[in-house]
Amino acid sequence: MSSIITDYYQVTRDELLMLIEGLSTEEFNATPSEDKWSIAQVCHHLVLVELSTIKAVKYGLREDKGTKSDPKDITLVLNRSRKVRAPKVVEPGGGPFEINEIVEMLNNSRNKLLELIDSIGDTTVLEEKAVVHPVFGLLSLKQWIDFVPLHEKRHMEQITEIKGD
Repeated sequence: MSSIITDYYQVTRDELLMLIEGLSTEEFNATPSEDKWSIAQVCHHLVLVELSTIKAVKYGLREDKGTKSDPKDITLVLNRSRKVRAPKVVEPGGGPFEINEIVEMLNNSRNKLLELIDSIGDTTVLEEKAVVHPVFGLLSLKQWIDFVPLHEKRHMEQITEIKGD
């Protein structure tokens, strides 16, 4: 596996799976309120974001010219006091979802991302090319990849809150 995928990827995913383990289908799909997502929808959103990241990286790699970007502080995604509306393309479906269905989707999207990264070879190209991110603007492909577990961590806090409700 490429060195750009850190242990943090696996740690956050393991924590996410532990958070949803043992929930009933009803708990998994219950929406806390009309304007809030269920745990299932949060997880579906995470799948969609990972798949969108794959598309963005593939798109950026196809570009002939370098579009280098200065690094951004993507750790700001962890600040949940700043609400961000999900772009339409990563808004979750309504469900209901089965936990095993979502776990399979999470595993598939992660495997696709890892396969893409492993296929790149020289990953320094990820620093040299950038694509517009819906929250951070022009973002290097490496930072797009680094964003995934941070974004997952943000939503794990959301899941913990939903479970507390």
